[in-house]
Amino acid sequence: MSISKNKIRAKKPQTSRYTNVKRKLEESIFGLNKTLVDTTKEIIDDYVYNTVDLFAGCGGLTKGFEDAGFRSILGVEIDPDAAATYDANFKDAAVWAGDIHDLSDQEALEMIRGQDVHVLTGGFPCQGFSVAGDRNPEDERNQLFKQMVRFTKLLNPMFVVGENVPGIVTMDDGRFMNEIFNSFNAIGYTITARVLESADFGVPQYRPRTIFIANRVGVANPYPMEILTPDEHITIEQALDDLKDTPRDPSINHEWTAHRKSTIERIKKVSPGNSLYKTYADAFKRQYRGRPSMTVKENHGGTHIHHDLDRCISAREMARLQSFPDDFFFHGTMKRAMFQLGNAVPPLLAKHVALALRPTLTEFIDEN
Repeated sequence: MSISKNKIRAKKPQTSRYTNVKRKLEESIFGLNKTLVDTTKEIIDDYVYNTVDLFAGCGGLTKGFEDAGFRSILGVEIDPDAAATYDANFKDAAVWAGDIHDLSDQEALEMIRGQDVHVLTGGFPCQGFSVAGDRNPEDERNQLFKQMVRFTKLLNPMFVVGENVPGIVTMDDGRFMNEIFNSFNAIGYTITARVLESADFGVPQYRPRTIFIANRVGVANPYPMEILTPDEHITIEQALDDLKDTPRDPSINHEWTAHRKSTIERIKKVSPGNSLYKTYADAFKRQYRGRPSMTVKENHGGTHIHHDLDRCISAREMARLQSFPDDFFFHGTMKRAMFQLGNAVPPLLAKHVALALRPTLTEFIDEN
């Protein structure tokens, strides 16, 4: 990559994020009733637990749970391309491709065909809470967690796992967190929350997520212990460098935004941590070398700039940074694949969350 004399000095990367948010959680009611599990020691036995995934997206949560020995029997997703991706990658799952409000209790019960639901999962939409958005307390999407409560009452899972951005913790001075807490307590579930950093679980990306866990059996909610220290994090080079010489290939989602020559010349001058645009600083940012990726986002095709090449990263490279396997295909156009990826939960993070649940699930299944 050529270096321009006009190249802006690289920004110093952040070394820690959401420290105050994590502390607030530990000091709140959400910090009680939890325990930590060393998931590196968990052995996946032959028992397959069933999950239902609400707000399923392309299936990041489901894929992680699948890799931990769980099986999705129903996915609910309003976006047609994400629903098609989910349907293609999870053959045992029925798929409701529509608005969750339109899925009646009776239809949901018919779709699971009388099977037990051991874990209800859901990455309920986060736009109302994200620090990248307007953080509007009255955003109607802030109330979609109530569908998690509705289906918890209907399906009676042993555990509920919810996912959101860290911004939900401080939104409106914690009012929404209290509303979520009180709603699950009212139906007999003990709920807790932790902010987990995806990179601490082998994901080659800094992507902190708030993970809610609730249970109806009166135990401390199990969370995975972090398995990597910052010095052990998987770097972007480790995740992507074998793709650098791979040509554009739609059959494996290896497509990226087509740049004009003038844009490429401008990209060459972008240093790590800086953006191609002054007024659109959250997109077209040059990735750092020697560390995990910055949080990947779709940004209408304006994904982050490759750490070593003068182009944006491809959809397949986004998938790598999210820890999806290479045989996981995303349906729709390049931008629609990127949209799905930008909203996904990293499967490897989800796998460790799922592994943390298995000992308690096994204990109660054996007893009953």
